[in-house]
Amino acid sequence: MGRREEPAWATGTVGMVAARERGDLDRKFQTRLTVTRPMIDRLGLEKELHGHMGCVNCLEWNHDGSILASASDDLHVMLWDPFRYKELMNISTGHTGNIFSVKFLSPDILATCAADGTVRARSIRSNSPLLECVCHCARVKRLATAPDNPHLIWSAGEDGLILQHDLRVSHTCNPDSSNVLVNLLNHMGRYAEAKCVAVNPRRPYQLAVGANDFYVRLYDTRMIKLARLQLTGPTSRQMWERQNMRSSRAGHGDPDNNIPRAAVHYFAPGHLSMEPNEHTFPKKATTYVAFSHDGNELLVNLGTEQIYLFDINSARRPVLVESFVIQHNHGNREGESKTPPKNGTNGTNGTNGTVDPPPQLPDRVRQLKEMANDFVNKGDYSSAVDLYNEALAACPHCAILYSNRAAALMRRGWTGDTYAAIKDCYKAIKLDSSHVKSHFRLAKGLMDLKRAREAHECLLYFKDKFPRHATSHAVFLLQKDINLALESMETTPDEAPGESEENQTTSVLERQLRGSALDYSQRFLGHCNTTTDIKEANFLGPDANYIAAGSDDGSLFIWCRKSGNIIRCLRGDDSILNCIQLHPSVCLLATSGIETVVRLWSPRPEDGHEEPRTVRDCGSAAQANQQRMRSDPFEAMLLNISFAGGADRDLHSPACRPT
Repeated sequence: MGRREEPAWATGTVGMVAARERGDLDRKFQTRLTVTRPMIDRLGLEKELHGHMGCVNCLEWNHDGSILASASDDLHVMLWDPFRYKELMNISTGHTGNIFSVKFLSPDILATCAADGTVRARSIRSNSPLLECVCHCARVKRLATAPDNPHLIWSAGEDGLILQHDLRVSHTCNPDSSNVLVNLLNHMGRYAEAKCVAVNPRRPYQLAVGANDFYVRLYDTRMIKLARLQLTGPTSRQMWERQNMRSSRAGHGDPDNNIPRAAVHYFAPGHLSMEPNEHTFPKKATTYVAFSHDGNELLVNLGTEQIYLFDINSARRPVLVESFVIQHNHGNREGESKTPPKNGTNGTNGTNGTVDPPPQLPDRVRQLKEMANDFVNKGDYSSAVDLYNEALAACPHCAILYSNRAAALMRRGWTGDTYAAIKDCYKAIKLDSSHVKSHFRLAKGLMDLKRAREAHECLLYFKDKFPRHATSHAVFLLQKDINLALESMETTPDEAPGESEENQTTSVLERQLRGSALDYSQRFLGHCNTTTDIKEANFLGPDANYIAAGSDDGSLFIWCRKSGNIIRCLRGDDSILNCIQLHPSVCLLATSGIETVVRLWSPRPEDGHEEPRTVRDCGSAAQANQQRMRSDPFEAMLLNISFAGGADRDLHSPACRPT
C-alpha cells in the first residue's frame, strides 16, 4: 500500500491539503483544519485593537469574517478590519446605557441592545435607523439572530421577556404590539430575568434561553403564539413594570396558553435539578448559551458554577432520578438466588462459571492509570483526575478507570464533583456489574449528596452481592451514617405540597418542566464566573473539538472536548475576561473584557519564542478559581483584585460605566 493510501496520511494535514488541491473534501478540509491542537499549542497574542473608552462587552464577526464589531460601555460600536488592524467605523449608537450585545443581520444591518432597555437596528452604509424598540423595561442582555434570516431578531431582557422583532414590519411600542415570544414571569414568578438567548444554526425554530437560575429552556418557536405585553392602563415604563414585574399575575401560568407543554424542554446539571425546592447559594444564573455547529449540542456557562455540555437529542434524566442501579439491584435482590459468588468479591461472567479477566489496557492507558493512582496516593487529586480523563478519552469502556476517577473526584470535592463521581460509578457498574469498589463508592457518593434512602438501597445490595465485604469497617461506618440520616428524616415532617416558597411563586407547568429537566453529558472546569453576568463560553472550530471561555481572573481557558482537560491558559485581560469569539473560517480568536482593548489571538510562528501571556500552571489557576467561586462574594472580589495584579494593579482603571 502506497503512502497516499495509508489512512493516517489521508486524514492528516498533508493528505487533506492534497485532497483540497484536487478539488476533493472541500467542506471536510475546512472543518478539520480550522482549529487543530498544534494551532492551539502555538496560540498567542497577535494584536491589540485600541479605540474604545470603556469596557468592551461584546464582539461579533460578520458572515465572512472580514469585519469584527465590538461594542462597549462607551455607547459606541466599532468596526475593525481584523487583518490590517484598522478601525473602519466608529458608530454612535444612540444608546444611553452600556451596550451588552451586537449582531450582524446582514452585511449592511447591525443590531444592538443595552442597559437602557432598548433594541436598535441600523444600516451601516447610510447610518439610518431601522428599529428602535423600547418595549423592554429593564436591561436587555443578549440578542440572537438566525443564520439565513436577516429580518428577525430575538432579545432577552432582565424584565423576564424574550421579544421577537421583525424588521419587515413597522413597529410601534404600544399595548397592541404582539412581539412577546416568551414571558418568563408567567412561570418563574415576578423576579424572573432573561440573561441570554441563542438560535440553533441548523434548526432555526429552536431557541435556547438562559435565565437567572440554573435551567436552560429550549423552545420550539413553531408551536408558540406571539403574545401582547398585557398592558391595561397607561403605557409608561413605570406602569409596565408595576403591572408586570410586581403583579399578582406573575407565576400563575400563561393566561392564553401561548406556550404548550410540548414546545419546551428544560436542561440542568443533575446535582442541581434534583432538589428544585432547595435555594442554592451562591445564586445561579446562566450567562451564555451556544449551539454547536451541527446544532445537536448546547454549551452553557453557568454563573458561580461550571461549563456544561448538553446533547439536545439524546439527553437523559439525572441518574438519581433515573435510578438505574437501584431499580436494577432491587429487582435482582428479589429474584436472584441468595447463593453468593464463590470468591465473595466478583460475579461470574464466564460461560463456565469462571471470572472473566479484566480487559487488557493499552500500554499508554495503563501508564496513565498508574501515574493517576500515584497522584491519588500523594493527595494531588486534580492531577489524578486529569490523567484519568486522558485515559478514558483513549479507552472509554473501561470500568476501573471510571471507578478510580470517581474516587479522585469524591476526594477533590470541587463543585459538582460528587455527582460526577456518582455518574462515573453508574457507568462502571453498567460496564462491569461485579466491580466491588464501584458499588461501594456509589453508596458513599449517594450519602455524600444526602440521598440516604438511595444510599441505603445501594448498600443493602452491596452486602447481598459481596458478603465478604459486608462486615468491613468502612461498610460499618457508612451504614451508621445512613441510619442516622434515615432516623433524622423520619423525625422531620415532610413539607406539605403547596406550602413551599417555590410552589407559591412558580406555575404548575414550571414545576413540571423542572422536574423533567435533562442532564448534562460533559462538564468543563477551571474558570471562575461570579463577577459578571455576560461571560461567554464557545465551541472552537466546526468540529467542536475544543471549548473556550473567559474567567474572573482574566484568563482565557481552552479545554479539549474529548477529555475535558485544560490544554491552554492565556492571560486575556488584566481584570476579567468576558468575550471570546472565533473567526468563521480561520484560527483567529477575538477576546475582550473589563479593559478597553480588543485582543486578537492566532497561532504564532515556531521561532522558539514563548508566548509571554501563557499561564504556566493551569492546574493551580483552576484550583484557585474553584476556591474563588465557593467563597463569600466580598472575599471573591478581593481575590479577583489580588489575582489580577495585586499591589501593582491600578485599582482605578479601567473606567467602566456603572450599569
